[in-house]
Amino acid sequence: MRTLLQTPLARVTGVVRRVTGAPSPLQGRTVLITGASSGIGEATAYAVAERGAHVLLVARRPEELARVAATITEAGGKVSTYPCDLTDLDAIDDLVAEVLAAHGAVDHLVNNAGRSIRRSLRLSYDRFHDFERTMAINYFGPVRLTMGLLPTMRERGFGHVVNIVTWGNQIKAPKFAAYIASKQALDTFARIAGRETYGDNVLFTNIRVSLVQTPMVAPTEAYAGRGHTPARAAETIVKALEERPITVNTLAGSAAEVLNLVAPRLSDLLFHLADRSLPDSSAAKRG
Repeated sequence: MRTLLQTPLARVTGVVRRVTGAPSPLQGRTVLITGASSGIGEATAYAVAERGAHVLLVARRPEELARVAATITEAGGKVSTYPCDLTDLDAIDDLVAEVLAAHGAVDHLVNNAGRSIRRSLRLSYDRFHDFERTMAINYFGPVRLTMGLLPTMRERGFGHVVNIVTWGNQIKAPKFAAYIASKQALDTFARIAGRETYGDNVLFTNIRVSLVQTPMVAPTEAYAGRGHTPARAAETIVKALEERPITVNTLAGSAAEVLNLVAPRLSDLLFHLADRSLPDSSAAKRG
């Protein structure tokens, strides 16, 4: 993955810090990570804790949060856990109130929790709940959480919201209509919000990740053994937390975006042929 639209100062500062061994800018910061009980969120929690941040872990499963927290504590890190169903908007409001009461503010928010659905439209005609489910966790949940934490960030004059979205926002890959549409909504929200909060030193970053080997993609047989590891994805996220770029893209995603712009019908044809060659997974067919 490579960072685009990153400020020259942030890039230079990052290089100097790595060469000199200076502390990470995350040291002493409070970083809230959703979906922190497994996959990318878990790996990111470990990486952020190693850099001296106080990590706030959020996910539905308290026993898994306790496991991740124990690993961080054993390594000498600072961690707190907050079980929460991020599809429950009232529960998110309670989470915000509890976190702010305990910590005063959140410096960095990583909206990582999400749900992916790979299913053809022809199998989705009577499955409108696929679209409702992805919007609930991929868009409404993170927006509700962001809006709850944003006022304090703006008042303090510092904040950073990192959204884990998808390279599909650029590619527009078939079979992912429900998933990509929800992630695109969050991507657009962040770009607009970042322009409103720029003067308050509250910045937004969209990380358009490619395929990562997590339980979320396991049902798709075509993805077996493919993609980055969660630890590799966590490296990209930590770098973004430290340097606060606007967008992190992949080269393949950017190339597809250019093709979509300059030759949209050719792009449609190529992706249509790819779609026909990659059938729905067994899980998608079963529903």
